[in-house]
Amino acid sequence: MFKPEVGAGAIYETSRILYQFYEELSKEEFLTFNPGMILGGTTVKYNENENGGSAYGKDNVVSKDVTVTGDIRCISPEQLANAQKVMKAIVARNLPKTSATIEFSEGYPPFAPKDANYDLMRQFSKVSQDLGYGEVGPVNPADAGAADISFTSEYIKMGIDGMGMSGKDDHTINETGDLRALPKQSKRAAVLIYRLFKEVSK
Repeated sequence: MFKPEVGAGAIYETSRILYQFYEELSKEEFLTFNPGMILGGTTVKYNENENGGSAYGKDNVVSKDVTVTGDIRCISPEQLANAQKVMKAIVARNLPKTSATIEFSEGYPPFAPKDANYDLMRQFSKVSQDLGYGEVGPVNPADAGAADISFTSEYIKMGIDGMGMSGKDDHTINETGDLRALPKQSKRAAVLIYRLFKEVSK
């Protein structure tokens, strides 16, 4: 192990890459990235359709292959492009006798904050107050997950998300949803849609 003719092996190289992702990018506001699945060893069988597979490795044999899949969330296309640039540079700094590649697929696009979105949020909050449910405000983008509305971001004038069921422990194995919130949220959404429809119908 570590001899010039052997090198560091795939698992050490992968550990280096993931750690340097964390070191160089984890403090950037509103950017998150998560290695959700990793397989490594002498033999790796990865099934893309299942996003999983199997791996075998003998304890005293240098690992040959590693496959990692993950997710990136960001606040803007510019932030995404910069993160990808940094990640590519990190991946290229290979340990001895190793090589690595990184590929980016199209995931959830950013849903960047803009004035029109906040205006719609204020209208939603007014509906909530009129119904006796109290004021509603925007959450920190760092605490929000990806949403289908992101795919419409470049086509709509305004939008908000998170009008469905509430819960806790988001994006963990302990995540839960509170069904009791649905009646309240449904009323809020219905009245907001009605008021917006009346406005555009004038």
